[in-house]
Amino acid sequence: MSGLEELAADALGAALESGASDAEAYAQEGEGIEVRVYEGEVEALTESAERGVGVRAWIDGRAGYAFGTDLSTDGLRGIGAAAVEAARVSDSDEFAGPADPAGTELEEIAGLSDSGLAEWGTERKVDLAREVERAARADSRVVAIEDTIYADASQRVAIASSSGARGGYESTSCYSYARAIAAEGDGDRESGLGFDLARGPGSLDPGAIGGEAADRATSLLGATKPESRTCPIVLDETVAASFIGFIGGVLCADAVQRGRSPFADRLGDEIASAALTLADDGLDPGGPASAPFDGEGTPRRRTPLIDAGRLTTYLHDSYTARRAGNGQASTGNAARSGYRSAPSVSTSNLVIAEGAKDADELIAEAGDGVYVTDVAGLHSGVNPVSGTFSVGASGRRIDDGALAAPLSEFTIASDLARMLTAVQASGRPARWVPFGGSVKAAPLLIAEMAIGGS
Repeated sequence: MSGLEELAADALGAALESGASDAEAYAQEGEGIEVRVYEGEVEALTESAERGVGVRAWIDGRAGYAFGTDLSTDGLRGIGAAAVEAARVSDSDEFAGPADPAGTELEEIAGLSDSGLAEWGTERKVDLAREVERAARADSRVVAIEDTIYADASQRVAIASSSGARGGYESTSCYSYARAIAAEGDGDRESGLGFDLARGPGSLDPGAIGGEAADRATSLLGATKPESRTCPIVLDETVAASFIGFIGGVLCADAVQRGRSPFADRLGDEIASAALTLADDGLDPGGPASAPFDGEGTPRRRTPLIDAGRLTTYLHDSYTARRAGNGQASTGNAARSGYRSAPSVSTSNLVIAEGAKDADELIAEAGDGVYVTDVAGLHSGVNPVSGTFSVGASGRRIDDGALAAPLSEFTIASDLARMLTAVQASGRPARWVPFGGSVKAAPLLIAEMAIGGS
């Protein structure tokens, strides 16, 4: 047992000794850095570290939560007592209680932690960010870099519960991105984002990140508004990830149970075309949100959500599973933002199944349509109850199956249900995208969508 696992066990014992009938302790420690570079100089550098414990306590269906950073024996007693006191004064809830992970073994995930991260000093990380910025500026049409960021984090987690959950793991993550601004002629300015994420900085390619930012920005120079019409569209991986991230959110059981999902009461229905298969996979070694267990100790797993168009399940934590009844079990989708917060149901890694065709082949199949490379205001532009949306977009015209003139300042509009049934093909390769959560997204060909322009 590691020191952090012992700490979680001690915090659990403190809550039980204070009068909890059931309890759970979540211990976390970690450190990270964020570097912001502007014109080759460090504009901001933030280093952080944290170590703390969060405790949930239950007494006769009443739940309480407390957290703290004093991890001495007396400090843990205080946290446990505070959680118990919070439970005593809370309202009774028949669905409240610890998760029951009995009978399921934790699966070890290879590669969650990159030991090479510890070998990178601060100056070397700053140099990586500078390389990203230099690569973005290599194109003479790039006149400014709005942001260049490098960030990483290393964390260790442990959990102990009176229901039997025990375990711990460590993980690392890092990412870098740049937003380039390109200009041409009088007043024509466009921006583009390049990014990558990995377990350690040695796996990031600064030239590719900066180059992508420049390519995306310069590809939009000279953009005009398209004519308003209904046509096929191809969503690139970043845009597909944003939509799929939103869809994953409304397939979480709390949204369904609160009537905040257009897919409520649709289990077993065909909600998408047969071309779309989507899973929540908390065990994918490449997934930023992967872990052996979720935020309340339930083993993570791969959960099919949409199987060849059919809605197979909703995502559950232990609370929503009890509320659903009918023997529903948690799908291992309790998430925490850290030891300071209690868990709630959320997606882990959403994975779109790749199709047989690459993006160029999807574009060729689209004929005369639009290739969408960016959307703005998606989460404020989608109605979570009806699923209707109208959001700003930019991209490229598709003429006779080939990319043509750049387009900007137009809208795409539909609703989630119609969009899903209009998915004509999923492409390849899929790419990890940190938009809309953690999504391994593939480009998608949508047979028909309304474009609002000139």
